[in-house]
Amino acid sequence: MSYRVRQATIHEVDLVAPLFDAYRQFYGKPGDLDLARRFLLERFRHHESVILLAVDDEGRGAGFTQLYPLFSSVRAARTYLLNDLFVATHARRSGVGAALIHEAVDFARAAGAVGMSLTTAHANEAAQRLYESLGWKRDLEFREYSVVL
Repeated sequence: MSYRVRQATIHEVDLVAPLFDAYRQFYGKPGDLDLARRFLLERFRHHESVILLAVDDEGRGAGFTQLYPLFSSVRAARTYLLNDLFVATHARRSGVGAALIHEAVDFARAAGAVGMSLTTAHANEAAQRLYESLGWKRDLEFREYSVVL
């Protein structure tokens, strides 16, 4: 089976939504396909993110990544947050994750970004191995903090 990666459009929300819902479930959230679809529609409608979609030869969704544009004040330049990356069970260990990351880097570079960042769960060792194999480095200089509102 071969896969290709392309930028998703609002017309493909029903192809991306089940992948996004499965991604949220991977991180412990209850399945809610309607919520996933609504969330994605809002991102598309307001041009708040870029979604890259991997599809197989039959047109089935195999994975996705969602990028959010950010800016670095210190560098005075655009960056991107690779916020979501998910590969469907049937497409794992086929290179889809790496293809999505390569396409994300190419997209960000073409958009003039000077860098990309991501976070992943401490226990998600498979993803960490993938990122590191593709040249991503764990940040040892800065600590990340958050607050729930």
